[in-house]
Amino acid sequence: MDEIRSLAEKIRIYIIKTGYEAGKKGAHFGGALSCVEILACLYGGLMDFDAKNPTREERDVFLLSKGHASLALYAALAHVGCFPLEDLKSFEQDGSELPGHPVMNLKRGIELSSGSLGMGLGVGIGMALGYHRKGFDNHIFVLMGDGECDEGAVWEGAMSAAAFNLDSLVVIVDRNGIQCDGTTEAVMDLMNLGEKFSSFGFEVYETDGHDIAALYDIISKAMGSRNGKPKAVIANTVKGKGVSFMENQPAWHHGILKEKQYLEAMLELGQEVE
Repeated sequence: MDEIRSLAEKIRIYIIKTGYEAGKKGAHFGGALSCVEILACLYGGLMDFDAKNPTREERDVFLLSKGHASLALYAALAHVGCFPLEDLKSFEQDGSELPGHPVMNLKRGIELSSGSLGMGLGVGIGMALGYHRKGFDNHIFVLMGDGECDEGAVWEGAMSAAAFNLDSLVVIVDRNGIQCDGTTEAVMDLMNLGEKFSSFGFEVYETDGHDIAALYDIISKAMGSRNGKPKAVIANTVKGKGVSFMENQPAWHHGILKEKQYLEAMLELGQEVE
């Protein structure tokens, strides 16, 4: 677990560093920071994924449906060796392979072009079904936001996943309670999200999305359950986790870091910047 915690710390630091260096273009800090531990658990040990061979057909697949959290994905992929850390400096620059929302690039470990919310689950279902028909036993992980669950396409997909008995599909919902227009409950109250997924035929798990030991255990259990049901893991998180002035603040769904804020954030993350 220490290695995963260390990976989470590095991802969080590089979210801030990379987003700050993007300058006036800004970045989606809040939703990237809330899913750090999820990515650390997956890329830090749970997924069967080899950065040296990212196109291996029988690999586990991770789909970032909440594409605005690209900073977290890029930082994770860089730290596990999919591309050099130096490449993060190209984030959001003209001609970069690391734009604000991901563009599929399998050699870099990016499995999905995303940004239009609600699409990732449908892609994951198609991949899970295709792999199943080929006789593969690999897992397909789809990370969605709770605000994303306002989209009707999510529930069309959920119905299909259960109908096709896709027990290799693991949906993880980053339940940070905030979307771009305010709190998730105020915009469109999801009420008991776990019960919704359960009613659509999913096996549902729920945990603290920042408790690495608990999160690792829950996702591992979901992966090991092959009972014909797709899995949904509700990860209760904090938007902007790790940076005090960003936590639970809708304004930091997307924002531009000023130098003083950057220095404060890095100091909170244990980094002194000269």
